[in-house]
Amino acid sequence: MYPDHTPRVPAQRPVEVHRPTPLPPATIAPVPIAAVQPGSVPAVASIVLPDGRIVTGYAIDHARPEPVTAKPAVSRTAVNVALGGVGFLAVCGGLLLLTSFIAALTAFIGQLIILAAVIFGGWIATQVLGTSSHRGGTTVNIRRAVFKRNHFHG
Repeated sequence: MYPDHTPRVPAQRPVEVHRPTPLPPATIAPVPIAAVQPGSVPAVASIVLPDGRIVTGYAIDHARPEPVTAKPAVSRTAVNVALGGVGFLAVCGGLLLLTSFIAALTAFIGQLIILAAVIFGGWIATQVLGTSSHRGGTTVNIRRAVFKRNHFHG
């Protein structure tokens, strides 16, 4: 911005100072307070606490709510119809889930049978098609065995 790196003084602008103008205080006429006497003098109650102190004060009469009016009873027929509808929906949902479960179980068993057939078939194929030199067990020459048997036991 300043290639010669010389310090420059920023331009000075005149500063305006705003001062609030005070408002005169509002004058309010005092309202006379009238003393209202209660209709009856409340009763003073004293209570003795377990530690022996005595608390004295006025008993407060709490406002009691209005009693709730009894609601009309719902007819038994309406209740039975509603419960029957809920039961019917539950049975339908259960049957739907049961049929889905049976279908999934059938597919699973079918897949297990196919898997067993593939594994067993592969084992049989390796036994039949495998070379005789790699088989385990003892190789017996029948002619020598017969000869030896007749020779030693004959």
